[in-house]
Amino acid sequence: MNRLQIDIGSTYFKTNANGEINQHFRDFDISIYDDVQNKCGTLLTNYTKDEVSICSSANGGLSTLIIGVTTLFSLKYATNIAFNSGINIIDTILYSTIKEAVAPTDVIDVVIIVGGIDGVSSKFDQNLIEYLKDVKYQNIVYVGNSQNQAFLEENIDNLVVLKNIIGDKLQVEEEELKSYLTNLYQADITGKEDIKKLYEITSNQIYSTPYIVNKALPKLKNLFDVADPFLVIDVGGATTDIHYSTDLVDNKNIMTSSGYDRLVFKKLGVFKSRESLVFGAKSNEFVYELLDHLGVNEHILDEHSDKATVVLMQLAIFLVLYQVSKSHHEYVTLKLEILNSIVLTGGISKVLSDEDIETIIGFFYKKILNYTEIPNIITDRDYAIWTLGIEEMGIQ
Repeated sequence: MNRLQIDIGSTYFKTNANGEINQHFRDFDISIYDDVQNKCGTLLTNYTKDEVSICSSANGGLSTLIIGVTTLFSLKYATNIAFNSGINIIDTILYSTIKEAVAPTDVIDVVIIVGGIDGVSSKFDQNLIEYLKDVKYQNIVYVGNSQNQAFLEENIDNLVVLKNIIGDKLQVEEEELKSYLTNLYQADITGKEDIKKLYEITSNQIYSTPYIVNKALPKLKNLFDVADPFLVIDVGGATTDIHYSTDLVDNKNIMTSSGYDRLVFKKLGVFKSRESLVFGAKSNEFVYELLDHLGVNEHILDEHSDKATVVLMQLAIFLVLYQVSKSHHEYVTLKLEILNSIVLTGGISKVLSDEDIETIIGFFYKKILNYTEIPNIITDRDYAIWTLGIEEMGIQ
């Protein structure tokens, strides 16, 4: 069957024409639609609209502010669900400190309010309403107990109320909030003017690329010699995403119903987020030892060269592993010591050699985890995961 698949990234876009894959650097002086037409116009004439499938990760993710009653349950659960839905957390606020909290200066895509199991007395009061007056946001959702609901609905316009994410036995109830956040992410991508224009060349639904990749994970063993639990790392131009087996999550209270979840690192891209990546690297206590291990010095971080791109991609891998390790507590902590396989995909697969990848992962395991053995490493150099994900979605 005649099929053309297109993936729009923040830096590149790629095409898969019946198995022949090509990658193109984005022209940021023109729209995505015009760029695709300029570089693939002749190719597109060979396909009807229903034969063209498109996904995109060009929006860089959504932002959230989370307000919760406790750090142990409400903030922890909401943070986990937000990260796994591909949402970037700008800040978390413990409600007992809200009088001293400073509102973010940027516009927040979605504010999440959470706290308390059902049956417990209301915690939120006028202090929350006063704080929200200074917050610029586009969406706001409440996922706490029913006792708070009436007060919040009366005082907050356009509040979306969903099922409490804290169950009666203190287990996470993630499905409604995760679905809501995933739909917001999807709507943000397809609502972009650049992306909407692409419906002129496809009659199929345009999905987010991370969503497509996640759909492929249950059948990853059909593509590669991988064993659960595994981790997929996708280093892109604006973000770095990881997809992981939920067996790697230590806290059983926040285990999800899915076998695989996702985290997005908005500031770890090698092109659009380059400055943030460099800043994050320089702030890490191990970076200079790491650069020395790679045979370079800190000046490489200020260069714009092929070698610098290789080093930045290696740093992105290291920082992602570090930030989900027991050495760091801002993100979800993964049990990397039981990891069997690491799969690398995306643009990184076209730049780094096997030696580049093994060097950086080996350094992390030896220096941070004190392990001499490293997981099995697979590099998806033909974007097979992306292709499988589109097929799994039935996008043909």
